[in-house]
Amino acid sequence: MLKYLLCGLLFTCPLAGQKDFLAADEIDQIKEAQEPNLRLKLYADFARLRVDLVNNLLGKEKAGRSILIHDSLEEYSKILDAIDTVADSSLARKVDIQLGLAAVAKVEQAMLPVLKRIQESHPKDLERYDFALTQAIETTSDSLELALEDLGKRGKDVEQRQQKQREAVESQLSPVEREGKQAEEAKQKKAEEDKNKNEDGTPKRKPPTLYRPGEKKGDETTPPKKTGGGGE
Repeated sequence: MLKYLLCGLLFTCPLAGQKDFLAADEIDQIKEAQEPNLRLKLYADFARLRVDLVNNLLGKEKAGRSILIHDSLEEYSKILDAIDTVADSSLARKVDIQLGLAAVAKVEQAMLPVLKRIQESHPKDLERYDFALTQAIETTSDSLELALEDLGKRGKDVEQRQQKQREAVESQLSPVEREGKQAEEAKQKKAEEDKNKNEDGTPKRKPPTLYRPGEKKGDETTPPKKTGGGGE
């Protein structure tokens, strides 16, 4: 089965110089996987396939294999970058990605020694993809460290990094651009406030409800039946 998967990947991978680092069917799978944990698992599987393909190519004396190895290693590194991007974006939105990162860490822990062994074995055409291989090893080490990091700490690091990026962007704005940005933010804030006001400017009241405080729909209890009006 692996042989057919590798062959299919070999002929469907984008050619050198193209921007896409995934095959067409992989892109479709990623588009369908909106849930971050599933998307991370898919990326991890695609990364494993790239390393399997490299190993398969190294076992054959085939003309032009070095460029295929080079491109596969570059795609592998880009996939890991995509994994880290998805993870950081999810953490910024307070999404639990523990399961996805566990799958990523498992794959990366398996791939790192494989990549190192390839480099240490010094294939005869190593110089043609040595840089891509070195980058793949370094990217795997960095991504694995992030995957194993405490999610709370990583989430805070992401927030701090995003805040710094926002401040850096704002610092580059001219006074006119900064005033325009502030005016737009004020406009959005006012629009949000207006949504919660009546035409006369008074705050909108919540619709009346028969529920008691803390009670919600579905919590109703059937009132006790009244007994007949006979004397006791």
